[in-house]
Amino acid sequence: KVLVFSAFADTADYLYKNLAPALATAGLETAVITGGNRAQTTLGKGYDFQQIMSMFSPRSKQRDVIMPGETRELDVLIGTDVISEGQNLQDCDYLVNYDIHWNPVRIIQRFGRIDRIGSTNQVIQLVNFWPDISLDEYINLKERVENRMVIADIAGTADDNVLTQEGTDAAFRKEQLRKLQDEVIELEDVRTGVSITDLGLNDFRMDLLGYIKQYGNLSTVPKGLHAVVPADPDKGLVPGVIFALRNVNADESQLTAKNGNRGNRLHPHYLVYLDEEGQVIADHTEAKHLLDLLRTACRPYDQPVPNAVGVFNESTQDGADMNQYSQLLTDAIHSMIEISEERDIDSLFSRGPTTALTQTIAGLDDFELTAFIAVVDSVEEATASA
Repeated sequence: KVLVFSAFADTADYLYKNLAPALATAGLETAVITGGNRAQTTLGKGYDFQQIMSMFSPRSKQRDVIMPGETRELDVLIGTDVISEGQNLQDCDYLVNYDIHWNPVRIIQRFGRIDRIGSTNQVIQLVNFWPDISLDEYINLKERVENRMVIADIAGTADDNVLTQEGTDAAFRKEQLRKLQDEVIELEDVRTGVSITDLGLNDFRMDLLGYIKQYGNLSTVPKGLHAVVPADPDKGLVPGVIFALRNVNADESQLTAKNGNRGNRLHPHYLVYLDEEGQVIADHTEAKHLLDLLRTACRPYDQPVPNAVGVFNESTQDGADMNQYSQLLTDAIHSMIEISEERDIDSLFSRGPTTALTQTIAGLDDFELTAFIAVVDSVEEATASA
């Protein structure tokens, strides 16, 4: 099983067009997925995203359940990073990065699709195609492209200018890529850090627009709704709760200029993730990370998860006893206040305008609960651990 990644849909389509016929002569079946409903396969038409995933990795994706009676398999899957999130493809043992992503973390995320607990492969291989230029030239090209992307993004969306922050990452990124190119290293060594792709929230904006198009405007949805999802520590989903809050004191000037809220790209909205003990897993300054976790937790489901809901209902007496979650909500808001106060002090000693005395966060009454996601151990998991 071979999985081929490209950063660009056109490149993925090009690879499929040129490789599929040659692979077919060797008796190998191929597919390409580049997002949305754009999928092709040498097995014929009419297969959706999940069906193609199941035929490529029939054991891990439980093909017998999703497609009973189907015995054919895909040998080679070509795609973009639409495949790199939330997919378990342990049947695969060979991954090719046809073009190197600017951020080594994204390379590791891709590799994580196949290098997972449950793989039966004795050897798993990662192959990187490096550009036919020096690494310095590659990084310089990357920086020029990213600068243009950021300028366009600022002009179009009024987002904060992240050029300065990106500049500080350049040397770190270059060293990560050089190690990945020249050395045999531990994957954990290149997991940290951010890039322009990670900082951008456009993927989530598109998810939201797609949801609104399908289900209608969300302005009439009541506040305080909740959902329950099963915990999965391997994906960073430990038992606890993710709160979505709104600062009720936010005014129009803050919504446009983001004055005094450089640490929270979602202002006036706040996300925070706490475990069951009230310890912060991810705070409101980690917007991209929290949105990634939410996507991972929720995307597989379009219906309530019975086992998880059962655990939640039992612990809250069918919602009558919400004391635990009320306390966690209090802890979440207090943690945001502490972080904001620390940033205010830091701003006094850094370049640019200070945020001291400008914040609108002082206590519990400054927030309203928009929604929350309870992350619980499902019945099977609780039984297994017992």
